[in-house]
Amino acid sequence: MASTDSTPASSPQNNQLKALIALVVLSCVWGITWVLSKQALAYAPPFAFAAERCIGGAFALLVVLRITGRRLTLTAPKQTIAISLVQVSGFMIFQTCALVIGGPGKTSVLIFTMPIWTLILARMVLGEKLRGLQWVAAVSTLTGLLFIISPWNLQGNVVGDCLGVGAAMCWAGGTILVKRFRANHTVDLINLTTWQMLIGSLPLIILALVLPEHPTQWTSHYIVLLCVISLISTSLGWWLWIYILDSLPAWEASLSVLGTPVIAIVSSTLMLGEQFKMIEVMGMLLIGAGLSSLSLFGYLNSKRNAAKQAT
Repeated sequence: MASTDSTPASSPQNNQLKALIALVVLSCVWGITWVLSKQALAYAPPFAFAAERCIGGAFALLVVLRITGRRLTLTAPKQTIAISLVQVSGFMIFQTCALVIGGPGKTSVLIFTMPIWTLILARMVLGEKLRGLQWVAAVSTLTGLLFIISPWNLQGNVVGDCLGVGAAMCWAGGTILVKRFRANHTVDLINLTTWQMLIGSLPLIILALVLPEHPTQWTSHYIVLLCVISLISTSLGWWLWIYILDSLPAWEASLSVLGTPVIAIVSSTLMLGEQFKMIEVMGMLLIGAGLSSLSLFGYLNSKRNAAKQAT
């Protein structure tokens, strides 16, 4: 039976509360996933793990499509393939290799600089200009990246850090491609995500078969890790992200970009004993300040637009 307008469950305040709870859950899920992925890499080589993770996620999304009665319709194949190769294949390759070399806490911070790279790529590809606090966010985040990578320190983990930045740029590039795609096509986001997983997993499978990697150790522990990462982090995570985007303003939804690395750092420190140098801590704080400035800009912009509509 449909609820009436007076039912608390249908009130805007209650819906916003549910979305905020989903935001907290998503930050926790994605934050802990970094530690679980690092543990999973002890049982599987990087490309095999990336492929197995994507296959599991694709299977789970296919089940969701079936349960919800959606059809697996491929819209604009060329654009969908481009999104899949950048946002899934490229992202997973860089992300997984970065995790092999570096700690999950620092790697998550590097990868979640994605919003800044999205701004930069949007300026280059879409001609969108940076305004006000966006400049502050970009300068602060890029300075923080410089502190973390420390290219002047030859003994640092420069390769792993650059791989993390590469993953962030792939994620940002995929975001731009999706933005252009949705400007010209109407598509169900779960359907698009399923095709991304299916197509994006193919290069990973090929790399896993061609490159000389050691075989996956199919222990009960690894199977549990893979199921949790594929089903909860990928399927549930994407569903929560879509729900949040539909229920909250963009600036509030972007808070997950702040929450996830914090959870990853805390869980990595407690579970794996990951340690950070002082210059890395300074870099992380600068990145956090930059991303906070970006959220603040979104908040002020939404208030400004609301005021214009009210007049």
